[in-house]
Amino acid sequence: MEIIQVKNYKEMSLRAAGLFAYYIKSNPQAVLGLATGGTPVGMYRQLAALKNQFDASRVTTFNLDEYEGLPPHHPQSYYAYMKRYVFDPLGLSRAQTNLPRGDAHDLEAECRRYEQLIKDYGYIDLQLLGIGENGHIGFNEPGTSFTSRTHLVTLKSSTREANARYFKQPDLVPDRAITAGIATIMSSSWIVLLASGPKKSKALEKLLTGEIHESFPASILREHPRVTIIADNSALSTASSGHR
Repeated sequence: MEIIQVKNYKEMSLRAAGLFAYYIKSNPQAVLGLATGGTPVGMYRQLAALKNQFDASRVTTFNLDEYEGLPPHHPQSYYAYMKRYVFDPLGLSRAQTNLPRGDAHDLEAECRRYEQLIKDYGYIDLQLLGIGENGHIGFNEPGTSFTSRTHLVTLKSSTREANARYFKQPDLVPDRAITAGIATIMSSSWIVLLASGPKKSKALEKLLTGEIHESFPASILREHPRVTIIADNSALSTASSGHR
């Protein structure tokens, strides 16, 4: 596990964007796994600023998750988020991008379809992750099996509260979501995890030094052969030494 310590959120975003830009330039047909939320916004903006340095016309993207019941055109859907921060700025076509359909009639069938589609592409080459304060990755909440594949999950109240800022009212945050499973994430060739700010420090410390257990989903990343963590000083403030 490689740990890259940076000064602040801006530097984290720059380092991550540079890594993704170089990867796409070196692997023009890369299959990218992408995340949403507050943490990667800066990285996506920086990546868009670097778009003249690489050709994204042949990459394929898969998102980790989508809320139950939200169609792609819903302003709080993760498709809308991705369209705003990634798809339109990088000029990606609809055919290049993939998200689970939270408004599917049969959500269990949609989970199977999405997992099979990822498998058909040979799984993810480079997967971007954040980390929840309770250790969730994607929407895989504490207690999720390490062997899980794409599945429907009931969100913890802490996760819904953390995401409430994106909705007009807290009670509008959906209770459930489709998420790529932990085994799906672990099938990625390379995982890059971003962490910024003091609210992520305890989670990051537990990831780096705690027990590998399903009660803290991110802990399984220590078993992956290639993980790069890009974190700022405040996120690493309580973590163990040995990073760079």
